[in-house]
Order: sequence, then C-alpha cells, then structure tokens
Amino acid sequence: MVKDLAAWAQEKGVKYFMVSYTDLFGGQRAKLVPWQAINDMARDGAGFAGFATWLDLTPAHPDMMAVPDPASAIQLPWKKEVAWVASNCVMEGAPVAQAPRNVLRRLVDEAAKEGLRVKTGVEPEFFLLTPEGDQISDPYDTAEKPCYDQQAVMRRYDVIAEVCDYMLELGWEAYQNDHEDATGQFEMNWKYDDVLQTADKHSFFKFMLKSVAEKHGLRATFMPKPFKGLTGSGCHAHISVWSLDGTRNAFADPDKELGLSDQGRTFLGGIMKHASALAAICNPTVNSYKRINAPRTSSGATWAPNTVTWTGNNRTHMVRVPGPGRFELRLPDGAANPYLMQAVILAAGLDGVRSQADPGPRHDIDMYQQGHTITDAPKLPLNLLDALRDYDADSTLKAMMGEEFSAAYMKLKRKEWDSYVAHFSQWEHDNTLDV
Repeated sequence: MVKDLAAWAQEKGVKYFMVSYTDLFGGQRAKLVPWQAINDMARDGAGFAGFATWLDLTPAHPDMMAVPDPASAIQLPWKKEVAWVASNCVMEGAPVAQAPRNVLRRLVDEAAKEGLRVKTGVEPEFFLLTPEGDQISDPYDTAEKPCYDQQAVMRRYDVIAEVCDYMLELGWEAYQNDHEDATGQFEMNWKYDDVLQTADKHSFFKFMLKSVAEKHGLRATFMPKPFKGLTGSGCHAHISVWSLDGTRNAFADPDKELGLSDQGRTFLGGIMKHASALAAICNPTVNSYKRINAPRTSSGATWAPNTVTWTGNNRTHMVRVPGPGRFELRLPDGAANPYLMQAVILAAGLDGVRSQADPGPRHDIDMYQQGHTITDAPKLPLNLLDALRDYDADSTLKAMMGEEFSAAYMKLKRKEWDSYVAHFSQWEHDNTLDV
C-alpha cells in the first residue's frame, strides 16, 4: 500500500506521475506531474478546468482539484519512469458529487453500512484494428466461427502477451486470454477484486492496452459495435458480495437454488428491477444499442441480451448464475465507464437487498431461439434515448446514484443524443433521396 508517493517514486525510479481522473463519458484526463511536486498534489490536488472535460460544469466554476489516491498508484510497466494514479475530484474542499470515482466511493460506503463488501470481476472485450480504425488489423482473421481461434490469437501474440505479462507483473493474477467471437476481437481476464480496485484496474487496463497496441502500430477499441454483422464487445461483470472482512461469501448457500443465498437473490432482484435504467449507464452510447438489439451475426449469435431475464449457466440471458455464490451480468458493453458501471451495479443491488426484491422466475430456454415465448419479461431499451428515459423515470436508482450526478449525466447524455439525431447520415441519403 503506497502512502508517501514521493518516497515511493524515489524507490521505484519514477520521474513523473499521471494524476488521472475519469469524466462522465469515460474519458481519462491527466496532468503529468514531476515526482518532486507529487506530495503537494497529494495534499492539495492538481488543478483542472472541469468544463473543459465531460462534466456538467461551466467556465465560471472554480478550479476542480484532482487529489491522487496513493493506494491506486501503478508504475507503467512499459515506461517505468512514469506512474499512473487515480484521483478523487474536489472543488473548494468538497467532493465533486458528479465525478464517477466519487459516485462509486460513496456507494461502497453505503454497502459497508449494510455489512456488505462487493467484489466484481470484469471481462473486457476489444478489437485490434489498423491505425485508421476502419478494418481489423489481421487480414488472415476471416473464419466464419473465429472464437478461440488458435492461429489468430498467436498472430497477435506480441500485443496480448505483452499486456498479460504486465498484468502478472502488477500482481493482478491474470489467468486467460482468448480470441473472441468476432474477427479481430479479443478478451483478457484477471482476478476479481473489491469494486473500487476493479474499477481502477479496468481504467488502467484500457489505457495500457491502447498504449501497447499503438506501440505495435495497431489501434485498440472498446467500441460496442464497430462493424456491422460482427459480434459486439461486451464487458460482462461477475458479482459476489462478501462479509466486511472478506472471509465469507454472503451470496453462497449450497442449500438454495443454484447455490445463491437469499441475500444474493435480493441483490439479483435489484438488478432485474432496475435493468432498463441500468442500460443508460452500462450501455452509454448510441452505438451500444447496435449490440444489445442486434440481428444474428455472421458467427450465428450476438452473445448479447435484449430481454430482462435470468438463468443458470446459460449465456443467452441478461444474467446467468454460472456457479454458487456469484452471478454474471451480461448487459454492460465496452463503452461502459469503469466507475459508473460498478456504481450502478452497487446501487441497484443495494436497493434490491433493502427492498427484498424478487428476481422473478428463472428461465432456462435458449433466448435466441425461443425468446419470443416469454411474454412477461421487459425488453431492454431499443436506443440510448429510451434508456435515458427509463433512467430518468427510475427515481429510486437516480437517488441511489446521487441526484447531482444523475442530473449532470442526463443533461450531457441528452445533448449527445440531440447531436446524434441532428447528424445527416448516409442511410438517409441512400433511402430517401428519391421519395
């Protein structure tokens, strides 16, 4: 656990720190600070003009200070003279309530009041593209069913192995990497952790992967659906809840259905109860809805949900329970903000525990083939606007996430939607020129 950043820098040979925070749209913002000044920053923060990033602030607001969290410091394995450190945003001595890491930290404290310590693991999927971003980087990656393709993963060994080596070096306990279901698509996995640590690692992973890909002349993207007809990039979350000391899995009960405890069922009940509103956070872009409402892909399945259902070990539903004591939420995609994604899982689950929410009936059918037979389950939103409306109508979830955050997020995301619908597309030209 790092406490004195300057002393740690001298010990590790770090010359500069990237004092970093994440804005509402998932953009990572940073200032490069020499180690000699880092303890001043740890006390007072590095100053930013919040309006210049995706936060609901004006040019007239005072400086927003990003105060480094020493416990999050990571020395860049590929450039050891630089370290990255996640920061908490403060303005005039008070936490900025809309800042994503602050939203998550507050909900971690809320969970602790209930005696709960939430742990998650994430499964980020991504594409490796040419630098222009218009095609996959491997011209030989053309299989109809490319998932787990041995040759294809080895052709991108240099990038995948380098990033995995770095995760092992950092102590993340990386355990598997594979070629995913779309051509040009991959996934890398590391061990689950407390939600704040998982969010920090997820943020750093995206930065690290993009940096290493660029070093190799490639471009990494977490865009949910970069190519029509190919499987989109999800970011599934595996969720378990533990006692505060981390010794007892509160979700595990061998005597209950699927090994999921009564408390686990109510937490799942909260996820199901708020699912449509969750989409506004877990699927935060216009492009996200090309993934969760996609037609059948070239590989035969989208591997993404479109209906609010849960099941056992069955990947065609929004939530699956693959084993005792945990469940997998398959809704989030690659565009999900690492901090807000964890925060909204906590918010929905906590409300489920408090309200003793029932997750509803379990379905074990193949949703891709027989989903039409389920008539009592809500459909997920068809587009970003529908998701924002569902979030806005969910007063409980908005309050759990924080009213200031919710107002800021809704305002900026509605502006994004308005920008999208004002855009003149090629589809309009192709389909309505001769009306």
